[in-house]
Amino acid sequence: MAGRGAVEEQDKTPIPGVFMLTKELTWAPAVDPMHFDRPTIIGTGLGRSFARELLRARPGTRIGLIPAAFGGSALDEWQPGTNHFKNAVARARAAMKNGQLRGILWHQGEADSADESKARSYRQRFAVMLSALRAELGAGLPVVAGQLGEFLRDREGNPSPFSGVVNEQLATLPLHLDRVAFASSASLGHKGDVVHFDSPGLRELGRRYALAFRSLDPAW
Repeated sequence: MAGRGAVEEQDKTPIPGVFMLTKELTWAPAVDPMHFDRPTIIGTGLGRSFARELLRARPGTRIGLIPAAFGGSALDEWQPGTNHFKNAVARARAAMKNGQLRGILWHQGEADSADESKARSYRQRFAVMLSALRAELGAGLPVVAGQLGEFLRDREGNPSPFSGVVNEQLATLPLHLDRVAFASSASLGHKGDVVHFDSPGLRELGRRYALAFRSLDPAW
């Protein structure tokens, strides 16, 4: 979710009406890189293309993106009481002083795809985390969860042998949890490391997230 795509000129051009919450909890035009989890490798993500697609449906809307991801983290690191959970809640609450929180975008799971028990229990553990997150930020908040890259199964040495299981768990979230949608990453490519999506793939994934989000929020 933090985004590791190569930042190109188009990613640094502000989109009128689209803002991001900075590390210092101020608002600025949303340009990549938006995240700050790992300063030496941050890059283009899916946030801007997500917002751009929403603007096509509702021109003139002001959209605020709240970066809170941390690359490489496992789902257990996002459970209630953890640093990642508390940071995400704090940043969302800071943003809510200036507007209405409309939804949550979730893209995570590679760190859970090395262990079969973690992979097969993903949906149950996600449900616990989401319930706590909604209790903090708003019951029924729309959530879009995205598919891990299909290319993970092709990694040398197969360090993510259960990525397919995690993807199955992610894909079935909407069948078990209210107001959750799934965004497919089918056919999207990696940046050469067989780990991270490339920039074109991330831009397309953001568009798919927006289409999934619109299915949950009739206002869009």
